Amino acid sequence: MIEFSTLGLSEPIMQALALKDYGQPTPIQAQAIPLVLKGRDLLGIAQTGTGKTAAFMLPSIDRLILSNKRPQPRTCRMLVLAPTRELAGQIAENAKAYSRFAHLSVATVFGGTSINKNKNDVARGVDVLVATPGRLLDLIEQGFLTLRNVEVLVLDEADQMLDLGFIHALKAIVKLLPSKRQTLFFSATMPKTIKELADRFLTDPAEVAVTPAASTAERVEQFVTFVNTQEKQALLTIALREGFETHKMDRVLVFTRTKHGADRVVRLLAGNGIASNAIHGNKSQPQRERALGQFRSGEVKILIATDVAARGIDIPGVSHVINFELPNVPEQYVHRIGRTARAGAGGMAIAFCADDERAYLKGIEKLTKQKVEVVPLPEGFLAEAERIKNSRVMPAQASGHAARGSGGGEERERNRVKRPKSRRPNFGHKGVPKSNRAKRRASGR
Repeated sequence: MIEFSTLGLSEPIMQALALKDYGQPTPIQAQAIPLVLKGRDLLGIAQTGTGKTAAFMLPSIDRLILSNKRPQPRTCRMLVLAPTRELAGQIAENAKAYSRFAHLSVATVFGGTSINKNKNDVARGVDVLVATPGRLLDLIEQGFLTLRNVEVLVLDEADQMLDLGFIHALKAIVKLLPSKRQTLFFSATMPKTIKELADRFLTDPAEVAVTPAASTAERVEQFVTFVNTQEKQALLTIALREGFETHKMDRVLVFTRTKHGADRVVRLLAGNGIASNAIHGNKSQPQRERALGQFRSGEVKILIATDVAARGIDIPGVSHVINFELPNVPEQYVHRIGRTARAGAGGMAIAFCADDERAYLKGIEKLTKQKVEVVPLPEGFLAEAERIKNSRVMPAQASGHAARGSGGGEERERNRVKRPKSRRPNFGHKGVPKSNRAKRRASGR
């Protein structure tokens, strides 16, 4: 077996790895680290969960140590671009741990946080900056940051960046970078559009490919149950109750297709006494961090997520992934179930498939080259589903308030604060009364 000590990493890095109790490098780390240490540009095809953050961060920190420069004000020496806030924060946490004995500064820049805080974080200059493309460009356009001193550039989850519409931002960023730099480019898939984007950033790159899409699926036990859309919520409730009562489930990640759908699942589960949190793009950064923190700690063992919010997040100990709705892109399914097969571990994935999703299931089976095992609905499901619906108590009702649409209009009207109507005339912007009513009031003064 290859050891980290044979890869040529420096003593400060080896000390940090010892502190994190890292054993042998993963395949992508063993392939990529020596190439990055030599200064080569790198094109890596690897999914999340393969250890690629360490694959690019460890040797890059070593190269920053070797160049022995100090960051100038409003500049960074290493720039890591990530598609989501959660992934950016996770990469930054790892960077801080790996550079602990190298004494490098690390900062994050992404939406949902104060731009003034971002400005202060980069004001003195920073060694490693982890950013999402949109907020990075905001800082540059406002004159708070320049990329002229970037020595190492990393693009992580490039395919997801394109899915999120960051292509124009990336093209703008590449024009602001110095031509003399090292670039490391990672993507889970390599369609033509990604290859064209890679060509814009890379110069004579070395290529490494680890864990093709199908191999994640091979490590995960997969099951599908055919169920009507309107009965999926009841099936989820039954599955979660049974799973936690029998201790077969530890932490469960449930995927929905939309933000509204994620919130609805949380609300209905709460109505049946099951605690969960949602994470998606409409949540504020503190809300997202709190949901992830409670899930990681096990305080709340069920997390409802959309694909964008969960992409790239490394949460150890996820025992089950439930596809409440199947994705219409087969590769997204592989990314989802990979949440429960981290760093070579196994896991279980359950899919709820409605009639209009059967074509999606066929596409998934074609990609993974696996037939997903069909599990029938539980015995007496329809009666139990009806009982679950009837016993559901929504939070608004439980707290004594009328639920929306349940005839509580009179109560709300009685409780509404009665404010006196303004007697101020409605004047236009030039001081002329704007309405006939305003004119009458003005003439009576």
